[in-house]
Amino acid sequence: MVLLLRTLWKGLTLRFRRPLAPLGTSILAFRVWPNDLDVNVHMNNGRFLSVMDLGRFDLTFRTGLGRAMLRNRWKPLVGAVTMRYRRSLDPFERYELHTRLLGWDAKWFFLEQRFLKRGGDLAAEGVVRALFRGRDGNVPVPEVLRQMGYEGPAPALPDAVRRWAEA
Repeated sequence: MVLLLRTLWKGLTLRFRRPLAPLGTSILAFRVWPNDLDVNVHMNNGRFLSVMDLGRFDLTFRTGLGRAMLRNRWKPLVGAVTMRYRRSLDPFERYELHTRLLGWDAKWFFLEQRFLKRGGDLAAEGVVRALFRGRDGNVPVPEVLRQMGYEGPAPALPDAVRRWAEA
């Protein structure tokens, strides 16, 4: 239920946040609520993945891609996620989720998502491999980039991400 409320809140307040460049970083503020906790009384590993959906949602709409996605009935699909957990997020603790597009290849987009505690300490980080699927199958990367208004070169993927993508 809290994720539904968080999703509605982020969606309703979207118009009050500034647009982002395609390679910009979305920053969303959150707090750990009691239903985010596991038996160890810190944020559940699975909850990190659910909150990451909200970061990708924000990035998609603030870069202008959201309207094209709705207009063309594209569905965002996650193909893989790799996560690294560094520090716990405790009950009622505030944190930020930073989401940015790292780059792409012929089929996939790669996004970095970082959970930062107050003071900038890294709590967790993930890399997501995702694409968009339309009525006729996967939407070609150049078409997605065109809809975002991006005309620059593809950023070089970090070596670790490139190796992960090849595995």
